[in-house]
Amino acid sequence: MRFMNLLSSSGLIGSFRTGGRLIVRLAFVGSACLILASHGESIAQEPKETSKESSKQESKVQWKKVLPESGLEGWEKTNFGGEGAVEIKDGVLVLMPGEPMTGVNKLGKDFPTENFEMQWQAQRLDGSDFFVGITFPVGKEHCSLIVGGWGGGLVGISSIDGNDASENETASYRNFKNGQWYEFKVRVDAKNITVWIDKEQILEVPRGERKFSVRAEVMRSRPLGYCVFQSKVTVKDWVYRTIDATP
Repeated sequence: MRFMNLLSSSGLIGSFRTGGRLIVRLAFVGSACLILASHGESIAQEPKETSKESSKQESKVQWKKVLPESGLEGWEKTNFGGEGAVEIKDGVLVLMPGEPMTGVNKLGKDFPTENFEMQWQAQRLDGSDFFVGITFPVGKEHCSLIVGGWGGGLVGISSIDGNDASENETASYRNFKNGQWYEFKVRVDAKNITVWIDKEQILEVPRGERKFSVRAEVMRSRPLGYCVFQSKVTVKDWVYRTIDATP
């Protein structure tokens, strides 16, 4: 503001109105630049407006840890039959290869069933099949996000209207490298199930009249569980929080 007053008093700017807008005319640009330099002033760039759509979805509720720091308190190794060893140490879940699956499932009913989001990081250290098999509630129903299935690349939701991740509209294929961390996020609200990988939204499923369910093999993962298929996998920074109900 002080810079603009200096220019105005020096006769270097003028203004007029047209169509309800104020138009500022700048003259003698070289002299104006000298005044700017002598007074050590600078013109700051206007901050970009925050996207209303993204801020509307942001929750003010603090993230909560899903896993204990160590041990399996509040959780159990899922009895798939042929499962490998599991361990939680320093908040990191380690799942060893099973024949075919290894996993853990949460005990109790204290996890939200509506209007929540969760995020975590996972890496497949060995193996070539799904390293994310996360089962979660959708209202009174449940479904699973599968990442890395069918030989290592399938991504999708199992199941929608009885069709699993390889058979419904959520199916896509990506290349996942062993030994590399990937970041995941799932949001469940009254309208949609939305999934991100490495901050990129990769699918959004309108709930509507759709029916969500899990395959028979992971029924024991309900209400919240994580499993992998013939792979050694580590999972860290798994957190969740509730969100405002979608209007």
